[in-house]
Amino acid sequence: MDEKLELIRASAEWAKLLGPAIAIGLGAIGPGIGLGILMGKALEAIGRNPEAAGKIQVPMFVGLAFTEAVAIYALVIAFILRFL
Repeated sequence: MDEKLELIRASAEWAKLLGPAIAIGLGAIGPGIGLGILMGKALEAIGRNPEAAGKIQVPMFVGLAFTEAVAIYALVIAFILRFL
């Protein structure tokens, strides 16, 4: 009976370590892809029309901020899972 109890405790410890890793790993994939697409399209637009760089940069930075916020939310969730 003690062996089963130790196995359950060990599984719980592994889950405490693995949960935050999965949360931040999956939470970083979306923003990473989004940032790549956003920056690529913005630079492509500036390259095609350099005079519009000022009009493109402001929305680009706002989009970057919102995209980074999603990654920060994933980090916060990972911390919460780690210290529960």
